[in-house]
Amino acid sequence: MTRKIVVVEDDQPILDLMEILLKKLGYEPVLIPNGLDALSAVKADPPALILLDIMMSPLSGWEFLERLRTEYNLREIPVLLFTASPNVPEKMRTLNDPLVGILQKPVTFNELRTAIEKFLG
Repeated sequence: MTRKIVVVEDDQPILDLMEILLKKLGYEPVLIPNGLDALSAVKADPPALILLDIMMSPLSGWEFLERLRTEYNLREIPVLLFTASPNVPEKMRTLNDPLVGILQKPVTFNELRTAIEKFLG
């Protein structure tokens, strides 16, 4: 199984931090600053997991997730929504997707490890 985790985040300092943390956990981080580029990259080479920021442009995290699941038919890739927004848990209930979880910003090393292990074992 691939140890690659795609991080889709438009905030460069957060991308830098996630790269350090994921490498420390033994994963291969692929850092992508927007959803459009991430869709192309994920379709070409599916990762073990996607860490997905919600508040981005030109494609929001919700739009990315919708296109990933429907247009690209990539339903087997787990996605951790990586957000500071308090409204995400409510929207999550409407998704009904067991391979989508939430990781609240700011995140600690242990929280990140626990969330990833939940999906990847």
